[in-house]
Amino acid sequence: MDIVEFDRIAVLESLRLVEKASQDDWERPTPCAEWNLRQLVSHMAGQHEGFAASAAGGAGDLDAWRDRPLGSRPYDTYRESAQRVLDAFAGDGILERSFQLPEVIPDFDFPASVAIGFHFLDYVVHAWDVATALGIPLELPDHVIEEALRIAALVPDDASRRVPGAAFQPSMDLPSGAPPLDRLVVMLGRTLPGAGPSGARRVA
Repeated sequence: MDIVEFDRIAVLESLRLVEKASQDDWERPTPCAEWNLRQLVSHMAGQHEGFAASAAGGAGDLDAWRDRPLGSRPYDTYRESAQRVLDAFAGDGILERSFQLPEVIPDFDFPASVAIGFHFLDYVVHAWDVATALGIPLELPDHVIEEALRIAALVPDDASRRVPGAAFQPSMDLPSGAPPLDRLVVMLGRTLPGAGPSGARRVA
């Protein structure tokens, strides 16, 4: 399975979860401390638009990546942005292109497989954020979680995670034998719901 298919599975799962949000859910807190569910999904929609523009050879301008207002039909807005990125990544020869990702490194060309890998990892984690906010399970196949873990292990765990607006927070510790999904989100600085003294804790 190539990275485009892994990404498609993650984005479709995010769609399934966002569709479950009721009118009363949009102010719910999320594992992203600065965002409620509406703000998180607005960010997710904006990232889809930015990556779609990058796949078409644009998006060097940060404005393409701005969070998108969800309006009165949040799911429809999110679905449209997700469909745009899925269509963009499904284009012929996509893995032979390069992507501009100004939020990561300005004026730098990333190989498509790396850029789509960033998007895939982000949407596995953001799908978990949405599921956690709504109190429902994330449903992703084991091999998708394992691929996300492989990519997450390549993300530097350094001072860059402590700057304002960082995509991921410093890693957390977990008890031995934790399931792969818990290991993934904790590796990227998320706190597991209900984690107490024996649960995930921040690495100094």
